[in-house]
Amino acid sequence: MITGFKAAAKDITNDNKCLGLAGLGYWGRNIYRNLSGMGLLRTACDFDPDVIAAYRSKAAAALTAEGETDPVPVRFTASFEELLRDPEIKAVVIATPAATHYELVKKAIAAGKDVFVEKPLALTAAEGAELVGLAERGQRVLMVGHILQYHPAVMKLRELVQSGEIGKIQYIYSNRLNIGRFRTEENILWSFAPHDISVILMLVGEEPVHVSASGGDYLNKHVYDTTMTTLSFRDGMKGHVFVSWLHPFKEQKLVIVGSKAMVVFDDVSAEKLFLYPHTIAWQNGKIPVAMKAECRIIPHDTGEPLKRELEHFIECIDRRETPRTDGHEGLRVLRVLERAQLSIENGGSPAGQEAAGAQGVKELCNASPAVMIHESAYIDEGVAIGEGSKVWHFSHILGGSVIGRDCTIGQNVVIGPRSRVGDRCKIQNNVSVYQGVTLENDVFCGPSCVFTNVYNPRAFIERKNEFRSTLVKKGATIGANATIVCGVTIGEYAFIGAGAVVKSDVAAHAVVAGVPGRQIGWACRCGTTLRLESADASCGYCGNSYTLTEGNKLLPEKGDCI
Repeated sequence: MITGFKAAAKDITNDNKCLGLAGLGYWGRNIYRNLSGMGLLRTACDFDPDVIAAYRSKAAAALTAEGETDPVPVRFTASFEELLRDPEIKAVVIATPAATHYELVKKAIAAGKDVFVEKPLALTAAEGAELVGLAERGQRVLMVGHILQYHPAVMKLRELVQSGEIGKIQYIYSNRLNIGRFRTEENILWSFAPHDISVILMLVGEEPVHVSASGGDYLNKHVYDTTMTTLSFRDGMKGHVFVSWLHPFKEQKLVIVGSKAMVVFDDVSAEKLFLYPHTIAWQNGKIPVAMKAECRIIPHDTGEPLKRELEHFIECIDRRETPRTDGHEGLRVLRVLERAQLSIENGGSPAGQEAAGAQGVKELCNASPAVMIHESAYIDEGVAIGEGSKVWHFSHILGGSVIGRDCTIGQNVVIGPRSRVGDRCKIQNNVSVYQGVTLENDVFCGPSCVFTNVYNPRAFIERKNEFRSTLVKKGATIGANATIVCGVTIGEYAFIGAGAVVKSDVAAHAVVAGVPGRQIGWACRCGTTLRLESADASCGYCGNSYTLTEGNKLLPEKGDCI
């Protein structure tokens, strides 16, 4: 059950209809109906001027029929850029063709908008990873439209699995079949299968170790009309996804076979969810015999899944929370799709995680395609790495960590989990940037320098709830073998000498040395030690000038020295 939506919707409505919609086609019209019905839609965009004209006419006619004299409340435009320029639009819903998702989401995030994008997130895992990284660095909500996760019957199905009522999942299969609607810009795998792959990954709680798929392209060469995908998981469990738009009738079924019972989600039926408490008995301990039991209809909440999905997005915008189907979830589905496509193109050969596309390990994490990752490095799922960065030998980036652009991560470095490293940082060998440590842009960490996140650690006492945050501000340098005790802030362009132990906050531009660390001078932005003459100082290397204030702060008098 989604909670808190009424308050969230009220807040956003008071913000003068702050949502924009891109795409008014086959699925976009349903989103338009829901958002306009909620009173949350400010502007709708479509690239086809005829579609825009038709919507304008329909909206004007509806107002006239109701006796309204005010202007049409929802604006219509054929320009996505015009929609993004509107400062009153806080979030954008994208329901355009899949091939446009990457560029539109990227533009929306760059414009400071939260984004809901219909599946798939992008057409490659590398593009999807870049979008997730951009959203995290920009602190934007990014949600992917995997609508089945908001279906009341699927939500109840999830409860059944998590409660243990059906036992351990042994295998799952789904059929998503129909006649038409045929696509020419994307095949059936990318059009139909994301729904069921999303649900299977959600129920299993992990990604498959191998993916194999086969398909048939009967109407258009290289555009598959039917595909069968097999997902193989670590414990031997398998999932099968059969999709086709060349089928004589509509069928949308998901079947889960557990060790205690079997459950069927049939979206075409009125009841939707059925439990079969069949069991297997062993005759003489050797022969398995099916012990059939009566089917039970499982009651569940009702409501339109799309409306629930959009309500969830609104709530996440309002509360600044992570959506159930966030960018990471969309990326997991995207990786499976890409591996299935690779398997089809290779004649059905299984594609393991190591073969998840041409970019290898970079597509198993949120790494931009323009990233160098050494083959010995280990990158967890959910990591975002910006363009131009390099991760060298034997380093490990833990889940949820975000690394900016043009960073250098040396050998045997550990970052995370959930640490933040800004742009152009250099982290030398044998450094651990633990959870709670944030490095702003242009920070230098010398070899074997040490960060902590617990003030008084004991091996036999768990103190993860006592982590203290450490902030290293822009341009600071930490020398080799220095120790930064948790809970401190190191100011901009500060310089920590080799071997120093820092136990308290460090002022901007301060030079600190010794054990415990004490300020011994001031440093220019370029790293040169300054010689103060009264309250003024000038850098002999770059010419920058500074003034020391009464509050013991060093302020630059003129522009950047580098």
